[in-house]
Order: sequence, then structure tokens, then C-alpha cells
Amino acid sequence: MLDRDDGYLNSKEVAQILDVSPDTVNEFARKHLLPAFKQGRQWRFRKRDITSFKRQLRGTTAA
Repeated sequence: MLDRDDGYLNSKEVAQILDVSPDTVNEFARKHLLPAFKQGRQWRFRKRDITSFKRQLRGTTAA
């Protein structure tokens, strides 16, 4: 159903991109800070949403 070519990532991959732990990524998803959906018991994230989140995060910390 979901293919890597569609641009979906798991919590571990997102954690590497954002330089946080996978538990933190899952907490962000549960709190709706990161757009995500569940596939079975695992969170899935769209690559473009993570890129946008990282850009916003960088903008708020640069000020």
C-alpha cells in the first residue's frame, strides 16, 4: 500500500532528520505537532511534512 517512492517515513527516519529520539517523534505525532497517521501500530510521516516542519523549526530558533 505505502511505498518508499510515495515519500513516507517511519519514526526512526524522522528522528534522524530532526536529530531527536524516535520517542520524541512519536510524542510530537500524538500531540499533533507533526502531521502523521498510524499504519498498524506505527506512525507514518510524509516526507514533505517533515521538511516543512524542520523549516519552521529552524525559522523559530533563528530569531
